[in-house]
Amino acid sequence: MQNFKAEQARAAASQRWETAQKPTGPEAWINRAREASEILKIDAVERDAAGKSPFAEVQLLKDAGLVNLLGPHKYGGAGETWQTSYKVTTEISKADASIGHLLGNHYSWFWSSQILGTPKQAERWLREFTEGNYYLGGAVNPRNADMVVEDAGLDLIFNGEKFFSTGGVVSDITVLEGVLKDGTHVFAYVPTKQPGISFKGDWDVIGQRLTESGGCVIRNVRIPWSEAAGFVDKTLTPRDAYHDFILPPVQLQFAAVHLGAAIGALESAAEYTKTRTRAWPYGGDNKAKAAEEWYILEGYGRLQAKVWAAEALIDRTAERVSEAIHAPRHELTQAIRGRIAVQVAASKAHVIEVTLETATKVFEYVGASGSLSRYGFDRFWRNTRVHSLHDPIAYKFREVGSWALLKEAPEPSWYT
Repeated sequence: MQNFKAEQARAAASQRWETAQKPTGPEAWINRAREASEILKIDAVERDAAGKSPFAEVQLLKDAGLVNLLGPHKYGGAGETWQTSYKVTTEISKADASIGHLLGNHYSWFWSSQILGTPKQAERWLREFTEGNYYLGGAVNPRNADMVVEDAGLDLIFNGEKFFSTGGVVSDITVLEGVLKDGTHVFAYVPTKQPGISFKGDWDVIGQRLTESGGCVIRNVRIPWSEAAGFVDKTLTPRDAYHDFILPPVQLQFAAVHLGAAIGALESAAEYTKTRTRAWPYGGDNKAKAAEEWYILEGYGRLQAKVWAAEALIDRTAERVSEAIHAPRHELTQAIRGRIAVQVAASKAHVIEVTLETATKVFEYVGASGSLSRYGFDRFWRNTRVHSLHDPIAYKFREVGSWALLKEAPEPSWYT
């Protein structure tokens, strides 16, 4: 029943958005994301349980214009900044952290073309991805053995497998990363629907069930050398600090996903407590309503304060990331990159702890009946618990500690 209501809501919204004036400015786009989030919320519990590939959900993001948020106006995009993108990712994640993860991941891969490509490549991909309204997924997993890339004269040939390929199944473009015989890494943006790309369908986890992060198999995917990101005449163009800035914006997108899960858990639980939870009749200080219980009021107060604090930290960090990533690339130095990377590490580690606490404690305030599967309150914890494991927060806090104590910024890596 909820799935049918969601289908109707998606169809009505898509029709409305098609004829409506495109949003203008950050607040208007955040409101558009909020509309999409409300639709995703309708059947979030059922979709999480079913674990089906989220083609309809990604199409909703496309119809809402959110996939093209970072695309320039001249190519039909929203022309928004990374600062806005974090807010949008958070809004979507309030309803469904899996879909928020897919969207944040897309923004990261979309902009990676601007970081890794030559100026000519970057502009061409910007136009292609925006005008095509393409959703991007990636077969890039740094902890796997590298995919092999063969120099075949005028072309390159990719072969290998990746254990993770978030969003690949539902993507239009797949980002490939492999290594040449001499150890040089090569990135490429290729159409997903081709014989050489297949997916294992083995994503079976307790959380983030709809991110389609299972294995990917690449067999003889051929591209011309002109499609190798950053290469000119088979030579990689010089790297700069901007290239090393590719990971901090990505990591903050993940923090935005966790923040959305925390807010979603708090808001959903609060609504349940106000409308369904019964006051405890054996405490000696009996109340007529659960919302009058002192321990419940205090509990929600503590959680709200922590979520607000995490949100403020992420907002401030997002402002700095956005300023750096949209400024002329020559203005970004390694020192600036390092300071921002530390803030990103602090933001991500802190919000993970806050979200895990929030998603656990709310069960004490919804009561026993709130643990029934049909309410799905467990999904907020499951999503953050799974997503947070891929980059241990102990190392994030160590990075922050090295900065606080020794003023040592983290070295650029696949995770910093």
